[in-house]
Amino acid sequence: MAPHSMPTLDEVLVCTAHVPEHVVYRPFAKETVVLNLRTGKYHGLNPTAGSMLSELERGGTFAEAAARLAELYKRPAEEIERDAYELCLDLLERGLIELAHPDGRLETGSSDASG
Repeated sequence: MAPHSMPTLDEVLVCTAHVPEHVVYRPFAKETVVLNLRTGKYHGLNPTAGSMLSELERGGTFAEAAARLAELYKRPAEEIERDAYELCLDLLERGLIELAHPDGRLETGSSDASG
């Protein structure tokens, strides 16, 4: 994979996601606030995106988290997978999550999370 190239949906489905130590987040009624301590930037996620972040970090693979979200929102799993994948790429690019591949590789996104 080329430096900073984004993983495909099929690659992400088998990964696990977690929030790295340099990122903190807290859900509120109208948004989830995510702070990257390395960059000093905070990001606001709408309630749905905040729920997706929580489910991704809860455990299991990306596909398992998407299945839980599909059940919660009563939506087709494929739709949730696509939506969660788009969010995942955005969070990854901003350095707000990391993806662990089954082979042990760690996807950390951009080291300069300027967004």
